[in-house]
Amino acid sequence: MGTEKCDEKKSCQTCEKSDKCSQEEKEAHEQKLLDEKMSYVKHKFMVISGKGGVGKSTVATNLAVTLAKEGYEVGLMDADIHGPNIPMMLGIEDERPGASTEGLLPIITIHGLKVMSIAFFLKSKDDAVIWRGPLKHSLIKQFLGEVYWGDLDFLIIDLPPGTGDEALSVAHLIKNVDGAIVVTTPQDVALLDSRKAVTFARQLKIHLMGIVENMSGFNCPHCHKPIDLFKKGGGERAARELLVPFLGRIPIDPEMVNCGDSGTPLVVISGHEEVGSAFKQISERWRQLLEEKSRVSDKKSAQVT
Repeated sequence: MGTEKCDEKKSCQTCEKSDKCSQEEKEAHEQKLLDEKMSYVKHKFMVISGKGGVGKSTVATNLAVTLAKEGYEVGLMDADIHGPNIPMMLGIEDERPGASTEGLLPIITIHGLKVMSIAFFLKSKDDAVIWRGPLKHSLIKQFLGEVYWGDLDFLIIDLPPGTGDEALSVAHLIKNVDGAIVVTTPQDVALLDSRKAVTFARQLKIHLMGIVENMSGFNCPHCHKPIDLFKKGGGERAARELLVPFLGRIPIDPEMVNCGDSGTPLVVISGHEEVGSAFKQISERWRQLLEEKSRVSDKKSAQVT
């Protein structure tokens, strides 16, 4: 009887070990696929914010379109699983991804962006995604490793506000994230949370590309004088105090709301040159800092060898 118990125990331990090995092998295989897909992407960036309501997705969308207009191959991954707004902002919320032998195919917009979002898989626009961390991690892994992004110059990952599961998953799964862009508005409440986003990135050893100050100033359509509805310069001050590059400020344009609702990014509409110019300057500053980062990295590699 004693021998039987021992054999049963030994058998259970063998099964547990086998299951553990199988799971580890599966995870290693999935990570290998993910790394292979990401090897075709030159630069990968996270767009984050400390709180909601600062226009993070609007900045991510218009920045991606600005880069595409300049001739770059750009992917935009909507990692906001509970509130996926990117498809609506681009006018593609009714689209459904196809598939090929290479993987799931992202939706390609008229601007040339390759886009992936959980919104494409919901039966209704009113459906709520009620998931815990592990399921969200699994979906982000699929978006990175099973979507056929192809050759990209930039993959911009729009994350939900805060410093939770989604941002942690992206940082864990992509071993060589080029950096994070923090979006804030000028008022002190938003700046307090943006500082936390900076701290989050630093603790995870993610390079901080800089801070963008959104909703920064408004030109009165009647008297044409500037009005600082949400103050001005707070993002630049925070960047200076935190020793983070300041990428630029984006003024308030009432048409931005209509554009987000209609699915047409403001940067492609004529007559809004101030906002378009702001995004172009941010794009140029961002790429300049990226080049500087690459030169420093190459110099360090040369010294090591």
